[in-house]
Amino acid sequence: MTERERMLAGELYDASDPELAAMRRRARALTRAFNATTEEEPEEREHLLRQLFGKLGARPEIEPPFHCDYGVHIFAGDRLYLNFNCVILDVAEVHLGDNVFVAPGVQILTATHPLEASARIAGRELGRPVRIGNNVWLGAGAIVCPGVTIGDDTTVGAGSVVARDLPARVLAVGNPCRVVRQLPP
Repeated sequence: MTERERMLAGELYDASDPELAAMRRRARALTRAFNATTEEEPEEREHLLRQLFGKLGARPEIEPPFHCDYGVHIFAGDRLYLNFNCVILDVAEVHLGDNVFVAPGVQILTATHPLEASARIAGRELGRPVRIGNNVWLGAGAIVCPGVTIGDDTTVGAGSVVARDLPARVLAVGNPCRVVRQLPP
């Protein structure tokens, strides 16, 4: 198994692997170019994002600056909106449904580290995929932790830390994030 295959399988992997390092350099170059564009360059922005993402649906709108680890592990549906300062650490796959709206300063994280200090110090890492359904709103500064699934039509309040799965059609807030009420269909 390659280190990338280990990484995507959720196993311990070595992030210093040359293939992974080259993939991160490619993503940094594309995000640097994207972040240097202006609002008068929508075609160039979309062109760069389509090179960066694994899949990008119709009519994406991402406000610079945007940062990610690899980009190719991000799969987004139609009408994705990411506001300023969004970070997606995509060492595992990130699936974003249609009509996902993300407020400023949101972090979507798949990267994690071993709890055992010796494994962590040895430089081993791991990741767990994140899935965000259709018509989801993530409020400003929300953090979505590794391995989380968020159901369709759910709203996550500003500053929330989503460490566990959230069902469809709920309002969830807080640290840790918890469901406070059902939303109408």
